[in-house]
Parts: sequence; structure tokens; C-alpha cells
Amino acid sequence: MKPLNYFITGGTGSFAKQFVLHLVKKKMANKIIIFSRDEFKQLKLKENNIISQNLDKIRFFIGDVRDYNRLNIALRNNIDVLVHAAALKQVPATEYNPFETVKTNVLGAQNVVEAALNNNVKKVLALSTDKACAPINLYGATKLTSDKLFINAHLIKGKNKTIFSVVRYGNVLGSRGSVVPIFLKQKKQKFFTVTDKKMTRFNISLPDAANFVINCLKNMKGQEIFVPKIPSYKILDVVKAINPNPNIKIIGIRPGEKIHEEMISKNDSYSTLEFKNYYIIYPTYKKIKSNVKDGFSYSSDKNTKFLSPKEIRDEIKKYSHTFEVWKK
Repeated sequence: MKPLNYFITGGTGSFAKQFVLHLVKKKMANKIIIFSRDEFKQLKLKENNIISQNLDKIRFFIGDVRDYNRLNIALRNNIDVLVHAAALKQVPATEYNPFETVKTNVLGAQNVVEAALNNNVKKVLALSTDKACAPINLYGATKLTSDKLFINAHLIKGKNKTIFSVVRYGNVLGSRGSVVPIFLKQKKQKFFTVTDKKMTRFNISLPDAANFVINCLKNMKGQEIFVPKIPSYKILDVVKAINPNPNIKIIGIRPGEKIHEEMISKNDSYSTLEFKNYYIIYPTYKKIKSNVKDGFSYSSDKNTKFLSPKEIRDEIKKYSHTFEVWKK
């Protein structure tokens, strides 16, 4: 396969770092443009051993998806593939800063759509979240809106050949703000803080997320929301994976948090196709013939696969090198 030119918004985040490493290791990229607003994180990314040896292929742009003009200029590089990973995603922070979240997650998404069309980008794949399915918090609501903007960009593109799709997946193991690094730090304390004992979540590792995005880029034809088949875990089993006999303090759910997450709602079932390792949700106006049962839903509490404490422990050991942990 001919190496392509890639452009990644939110290019210094947890996913983007893993994605760039994947592209470099597999020699898939002719050029990679990292677009992000934090120059310090860009500096740290340049210090990575693999990336530092491939700086001839990687260019760093300081910019914000809120700024259309900067985005438009940065995309004037014959881009084949744009992966949109920029977002404000910490649920409590987005609840308390609603319009700032809208500026990045909604207005920023529309800027990406328009700049991609203006520069004839071949493929645009936007990263989404399980929180965009039947959302109850602002983060989920803005990501659902973002998903709609990308999927429905086909309705405004005219003769432009750019295709737009979305990837929706669950909690990324060890990503910034996720629960595993928090529990690993609390292992040294007298207790673990758990929001609700009944809580469940979907689980995917950063390498698996990067691989899934690569596969979606190969298969996308436009207007799909790709949903991977991934396991769930019970929050108490995550604690037990770190300490088999934990002392637990229940602190209550955070603002905007769900007990269980969904990636496909009952209403989505009528426009969903099931494949071996993933689902595709189409916009309802495409009128596809669904091959899942009417009223089917894909939720973290009713998943067919749950990770045991031992399996979670093995996952943590296997992927701990990918974890984003804030150090004091």
C-alpha cells in the first residue's frame, strides 16, 4: 500500500500518540501532520525514541480546531487522511464549562468538515465515544452533535469527493483521566474511591483502538459510525485486579456520569448492520435493511463478554506502557 499523507487533530493526546507510532512502525505514512494547541506536549512527543528518528516525516502545527483559518492553512498539504481526535472530554469539566465544550466539540467539528472540503481531503474519520449514545451529559451531547456533522457532511459536499465517517468506542484503558491510573495511584493509600458499585464500562486498549481506526480507514465508504465489539468490565473488578482485598470508599457518581454506557441504542437498531468484529450504524434516511433484532442495544451491562479481575490485571500489565499518568 502506498504511504499516505496523514493529518491528526488533537495530535498529542493519548490516542493520537499511539496512532502516530503505529503509522511510523508500519511505514504507512509519507507525511504526518500533528495539529494541537499545546507546544509542551508537542515537545514531549518529539522526544519519543521512535518519533525522534522519523522527524523527517512528521510536522508539528500549533493550532486549535476552534480557529478555522489556522486549520485551513495547515490542511494545505495534499492530505489523504484526516483523523479528528481533538475534543474536550473530561465529563465533570465539560458540565461546568458548557460553552467552551461546544466551541471545541461542535464548532471545532464543523471547522474540520469545512476545511477538509475546502482542501479536498480524501478521507475524514472522526473519533467519538460511547457517551454520544443516548447522552445525559454535555460531553456526550456535543459528541453526538459532532457525529451528526460528520455523517451529514455528505449532504453539503456537492461534487467534492471527500468521504466522512465516525468511530465510536468505549473507555480506553489507561488513557488520560481514566480510572485505571487513578486506582494504581490509590493502591498506596488506605482505600479506593469508587463512584458506584454497580458501574460497568466498555474497555479497549490504546493499541487496539489504533488498529480499529486503521481498519475503519481501509473499509470506510462514507456515512458510517463504526462500533467495535469489545469486552466490558465491572468497576469493582478493576479494583480487585489491583488489590484482591480492597478497602472501598463509595463517593457517588460524578456530574453527568452514567452507571452503564451504551454504544448502540434501541433506536439505532433499525439502521445497524452487524459484522464479525464490529457494527455499523447508518443515518436513518439511508433506509438500510438492518440485520440485528428490532430493539437491539449494545450496552456495557448486557455485554456478552466481561473481563475477570485476572484478565483486567493481565491487560494492565500488558498495556501499562501506554498509560497516561499525571505525575505531581
